[in-house]
Amino acid sequence: MRPMYLALAASLLATTAMPAMAGKADDTLNFATDKEVAVVDPYFSVTRELVIMGHMGWDGLVLFNNKTGEFDPLLATSWEWKSNTEVEFDLREGVVFHDGSTFDADDVVYTINFLADEANGVPAQSVVNWMKSATKIDQYKVRLELVQPFPNAFAYLANEISIMPEGYYENSTIGADGTRDLSKVTPIGTGPYTVSDVRTGKYVNWAKNDQYFADGPKGTPQIGNINFRTIGESNTQLAELMTGGLDWAWDVPKEQALRLEESGQVQVVNEKTLRISYLAFDVDGSSGQDYFTDQKVRAAFAHAINREAIAKELVGPASVAIHSACHPEQFGCSQDVPHYEYDPEKAKALLAEAGYPDGFKFDLYGYREREFTEAVIGDLAAVGIQANLNWLQYSSLLEKVQNGETPVNHMTWGSSSIPDVAAITSHFFSGSSDDPAKDPRTAEALARGDTSVDPEVRKEAYQEALNIIAEEVYWLPMFTYAKYYVFSNDLDFTPTADEIPRLYEASWK
Repeated sequence: MRPMYLALAASLLATTAMPAMAGKADDTLNFATDKEVAVVDPYFSVTRELVIMGHMGWDGLVLFNNKTGEFDPLLATSWEWKSNTEVEFDLREGVVFHDGSTFDADDVVYTINFLADEANGVPAQSVVNWMKSATKIDQYKVRLELVQPFPNAFAYLANEISIMPEGYYENSTIGADGTRDLSKVTPIGTGPYTVSDVRTGKYVNWAKNDQYFADGPKGTPQIGNINFRTIGESNTQLAELMTGGLDWAWDVPKEQALRLEESGQVQVVNEKTLRISYLAFDVDGSSGQDYFTDQKVRAAFAHAINREAIAKELVGPASVAIHSACHPEQFGCSQDVPHYEYDPEKAKALLAEAGYPDGFKFDLYGYREREFTEAVIGDLAAVGIQANLNWLQYSSLLEKVQNGETPVNHMTWGSSSIPDVAAITSHFFSGSSDDPAKDPRTAEALARGDTSVDPEVRKEAYQEALNIIAEEVYWLPMFTYAKYYVFSNDLDFTPTADEIPRLYEASWK
């Protein structure tokens, strides 16, 4: 074991009690992140951890197949579009929830109608507000009605819409602050794993569901237990990986991941994700710093920042620089838009044309991967632009962004792992409080794309919107994110580009 790992392990042993050994011998896959899980619910806890656990504990009607790009039947066995806004599903028979109750149409109708009712307070309304209602046709057949034509319906059904048992939320209440109290609700789904123990903010333990239905696209769970723990310090996570306390971790910083790989004691994989990084500009001057009302200044930023270097040197080999306000692997995300190559001299010339030959000082806001933002600051300083960095928690920064208080913000978006341009470009450029420009041209083009089920019509509309965004530099798209996964040599696990680790598919070698 190299000295760095010895030091980490020694530090861990000196400061914390070691957990039971993880791994193959105990048939327990232990994983950890730095996020606390307050509620084990895929709708009322919108962290990526709950996306992972949501797929472990619950099933949707369909499941996206990363290999084929198609949607496989899950709780539904087949479906038929009756119109652009109505689809009927035949449901799988013989499925039981973790509490032993039988799954049928009543559960689907209850779940969808609960989600569609804004009064029920589901935090991520964009995930559910495209559904109007569900109607029971018979015990194993339902009709889903959409608010309007929505090409991404199946992508959301696969990634976001987990089916709950009828009456699931009846024991919860909505407090004065608008949040739902789920303390009295026991997590119950039909998924391949069931919750066996929870301690709020500390851990969530899962056990294999021996009653899980056979021949479904999720397969049969192989590992007996999958336990999640919150470990705030990344060094502690890495130490436990090296000493056997953990079997799996992700978002490991690049330098540490490469050092771990050298040890040969763990597997290390860098995998692309659907998350992108971007800079958004205060186009209308509402922040009080009006530099960015000038397109030349925004274009100067685009030429000043070496996005390719940040992607490859800091993020990882699976990361790429991008030019459009979307992810290159999303449907409709054309990169055939105006490009702004790294050219510091051109950046200086544009600043001079805009009236700032000596540059200027401005406030830059960020919230994650500080080293990425600091690289941006270094590139800007090289052309005379001085950034005052304001580092906030995500929720605080989002509030400032939506109130128009940030001259420039460096943020990210994961598109809820939806492989379609509508999950990002339409979210940010359709006129909402997240839209930095509120350009009616982009809103109109995106509305055409978002409400058509014709792929060619959609592509043409999105191309128009993406060209406008790039020409005006309302955003500076930066790079795609890539994650470093580190996991036990005993574990058979394959990361996927949609950033939804399918731990329920993992097995021991």
